[in-house]
Amino acid sequence: MPRPYVMWPDPRLKAMARPIAAVDDDVRTIWDEMLEAVYAMPGIGLAAPQLGIDLRLAVVDCSTDKSAVRLANPEIVETGPETQIVTEGSPNLPGLFVEIERPSRVRVAYLDETGAQVDRVFEEMWATSIQHQIDHLDGKIFIDRLSPMRRRRALERHRKAQNKKRRA
Repeated sequence: MPRPYVMWPDPRLKAMARPIAAVDDDVRTIWDEMLEAVYAMPGIGLAAPQLGIDLRLAVVDCSTDKSAVRLANPEIVETGPETQIVTEGSPNLPGLFVEIERPSRVRVAYLDETGAQVDRVFEEMWATSIQHQIDHLDGKIFIDRLSPMRRRRALERHRKAQNKKRRA
């Protein structure tokens, strides 16, 4: 059973996650737990801080056959010039979805499940999800990418919807 999600505005979601020294069995166990949470959502990615784990670990799976990518200490090395607008949400702020514009292609350096250094290009939804997860590792949540006015409006809509849901 995966840990519960940390709920926004918990300060742990604003903290920079700590890099890992090496990929070991403890890290692999955390990745397994994270993937269990992703598939239970259902979702396509998760960063360790979303479960209250202060480590630079993320998982992403945009496949149809559960071919997840496990990333330790991921860093964006390069972004492509083209962007895409995708509706994003987070289990840390359930029920809130907003459109975010991000590069549609990224090159990312990370350690994989064997501990090997990988440099890989991700495109489309994979690129979006990896950027979203790296934001979490850097203490940002998707609404931090909105202008102050759009963020305020989105959060107000979310508060109203949550209050209505509680009364029902």
